Amino acid sequence: MLVGSYDTLLVLFSVLVAMLASYTALDLVGRISTAGKNAAQWWLVGGAGAMGFGVWSMHFIGMLAFSLPHIEMGFDAHLTLLSLLIAFSASLFALWLASRARMGWSTMTAGALLMGGGIAAMHYTGIAAMKMTPGIVWRPNLVALSVVIAVVASGAGLQLAFRLRGIGQHVRYYRIGAAVVMGLAIVCMHYVGMLAAEFPIGSVCGAARAGFNSNALALPILVVTVAVLAVALITSILDMRLEINTAMLSSSLAEANQELSRLALHDTLTRLPNRLLLMDRLEQAIESATAARGKFTVMFLDLDGFKAVNDTFGHHLGDQLLVQVSERIRQHVHAEDTCARLGGDEFVLLAKVAGAADAATIAERLVNVLEDPFVVSGHHLTVSASIGIALYPGDGVVPADLVKSADIAMYHAKSAGRNQACFFEGSMHTDNASHLTLLHDLRLARKRNEFVLHYQPKFRAPNGPMIGAEALLRWDHPTRGRIAPDEFIPLAERSGLIIGIGEWVLDEACRQLSEWQRNAKTDAGRELTMAVNISTAQFNHPRFIEMITQSIDKHGIEPRTLTLEITESTAMQDVEANLAILNQLNDLGVRISIDDFGTGYSSLLYLKRMPASELKIDRGFVMNLENSSEDAAIVSAIVALGDTLKLNIVAEGVETDEQQALLTRLGCDLLQGFLLGKPMEAAGFAELI
Repeated sequence: MLVGSYDTLLVLFSVLVAMLASYTALDLVGRISTAGKNAAQWWLVGGAGAMGFGVWSMHFIGMLAFSLPHIEMGFDAHLTLLSLLIAFSASLFALWLASRARMGWSTMTAGALLMGGGIAAMHYTGIAAMKMTPGIVWRPNLVALSVVIAVVASGAGLQLAFRLRGIGQHVRYYRIGAAVVMGLAIVCMHYVGMLAAEFPIGSVCGAARAGFNSNALALPILVVTVAVLAVALITSILDMRLEINTAMLSSSLAEANQELSRLALHDTLTRLPNRLLLMDRLEQAIESATAARGKFTVMFLDLDGFKAVNDTFGHHLGDQLLVQVSERIRQHVHAEDTCARLGGDEFVLLAKVAGAADAATIAERLVNVLEDPFVVSGHHLTVSASIGIALYPGDGVVPADLVKSADIAMYHAKSAGRNQACFFEGSMHTDNASHLTLLHDLRLARKRNEFVLHYQPKFRAPNGPMIGAEALLRWDHPTRGRIAPDEFIPLAERSGLIIGIGEWVLDEACRQLSEWQRNAKTDAGRELTMAVNISTAQFNHPRFIEMITQSIDKHGIEPRTLTLEITESTAMQDVEANLAILNQLNDLGVRISIDDFGTGYSSLLYLKRMPASELKIDRGFVMNLENSSEDAAIVSAIVALGDTLKLNIVAEGVETDEQQALLTRLGCDLLQGFLLGKPMEAAGFAELI
């Protein structure tokens, strides 16, 4: 008998191909079992092709590695292709079986026999493709052993593929180990089968000339095999990841849509329904009440004193207060009632009632529970509620009218003294129309040049000299005449118009100061200063520093002659951020005055860090100074604080000689008030200079 030999490198490649084919098969089983119905069919056919080609290639590379002395080897084309078809069929059956939802032991045994028989058939068909003459002599015991190995390897492969169909990092490691075992089993079957063949001396390969040449096919088959398996494996992995990402994205989108739906209908801070959901609930309530001839109430709640909390402690603590307010309201209304937040400190309650008396009871309960102190971050805060009450159907038959009526009634509750509830009445529409007209006129006041600045002189205590002026805004309405600042300034702040108005005041004050300084005939006149009040909204505006710089540069004034008066509550609102702004102003050379000092909540720790040049005592401490030892003590304490921090002390509202004398004796540096000089137009102030 002829003794064959093997090319070691090709044998090694056949082992690697067997393992790669096994891993590809395991991965494809998992892919088929998780894919959709249509996709699974394509994966089954494509996977069977890749796996069958891989198993067949392992067998064929093993055949190519075999050689007999002095015999040219070749393979019959038809039988070789038949062996490839057998490998494909066996792989198709194996993938289909392993990807089924259930696989019992009887099914697995039958599958192992069929698949093992198929692999054995592929192997021996491939050997027959050599067409040896005389024929190969077979050793029956080794042939039987090779078939047994094929069946056992097939059974083990089916079981492993079925159990490792999941997705996960650890499953992948198990698949690698299983692929090594399966690959070695397939290789073992092949080489045991080759060992079972004996070639008589004088044997000739009949397919050497007419069939495939072994030397020419080795490298192409190896390259194509690795490429096919790699493409199948990479495609499977990428598709699996795409499916996982798609599933995760779908889940995330579902969660996001749910969250967006919630956010679209609820207030993000308090989690209460917002205006959109409130209007929907109102429409449903109207339909229900119309059908049942029932009644319900709409209550508009606005917190009294909330702005002071925000200005003093900052928006963060104000937000916490709003959350507690919403919780307290929820606890004292029925579960079927709707409590919504429209924004800021405005809430609306929709509740079923039997009549006006029932609505009054609910409103009174809410007024009482909201005036109890709140504890927020260790601070005891007290606010109250002004409530406007509208009833359906008497005060409106559409949602917008009901809310508007309740809103108008709420403003009347505030005007009547706050911390109370007020029912809507038809006559209130007239007052509301007047309010809207005033707001409309305020929007046009700048374009119509209706604003004018008056200037109140400031003197060194006790009698001068005059060192400058404070700019005070006045509105000369064409039909209403002079409108007091207390009437239109809060309206400008609520509507946001204060930003544009404040910018005009700043620019006009700088222009006027520049004119006075140019026309002055004395050094004192050229050193006049101008004080301008800055609102909270203006101070927090992103372009605030830019507006200051532009006004100074535009009119060519010295920055040190401009004083910006900022209220104590504004300065303490967001201390770190405000300190940064104040330091920028100080770097420009602008002077800072803390206005209304003593009326807010100041931290001496922050006050000493502020680059302020003066403290301005609120007129409330000056009014009863002669008759109040407490006010005198407060002024004395503020003066002492100013001396310690090296700040000038300004007292405003000086109207009597006694006040002037006492403030001077207490140590105030500058005085301002009707006793020394009333606010006047620019022309009159020029004569005073």
